[in-house]
Amino acid sequence: MRRLLIALIAAVLATGCTSPAAEHSDHPMAAEVVLEEQWASAGDGEMAAVFGTLVNNGHHEARIVSGTSPAAAHVEVHEVAGEAGAKTMRPKEGGIVLPAGGSHQLVPGGDHLMLMGLTAPLSAGSDIELTVQFEDGSTLPVTVQVRDFAGANEEYQPKHNGHG
Repeated sequence: MRRLLIALIAAVLATGCTSPAAEHSDHPMAAEVVLEEQWASAGDGEMAAVFGTLVNNGHHEARIVSGTSPAAAHVEVHEVAGEAGAKTMRPKEGGIVLPAGGSHQLVPGGDHLMLMGLTAPLSAGSDIELTVQFEDGSTLPVTVQVRDFAGANEEYQPKHNGHG
């Protein structure tokens, strides 16, 4: 009887050690993140930016590293850095980290997703498809509304990847 009681207590303690956070770690990063109030800048140039609010509803941090879109040859995570009057837009090393239960603004003059090599002009009022790529390989498909936007007048500093 004593052995049965010890086995029962051990089983209860073992199941009590499995927390929701431990179970959550098996979820892909994209399963816990949403992009709210998303929009893209209209234009007929080579690039356009995507803005909005990324919200991580999960119990673990999530990291956005890139994206894809039929509207562009590729999608990069960008930041704007520098002093007032000398702002530079460049790829953001390491991507965007979303803390557990936190959010991150994608804004003009700050972090944003950059549509590079547009496949066609983006007209205000249209929608484009975008798939956000996370560090763990999971993806978040979203529809983004295109809006008129003049830009924040940053200089663009491309990633060199060891080339000139």
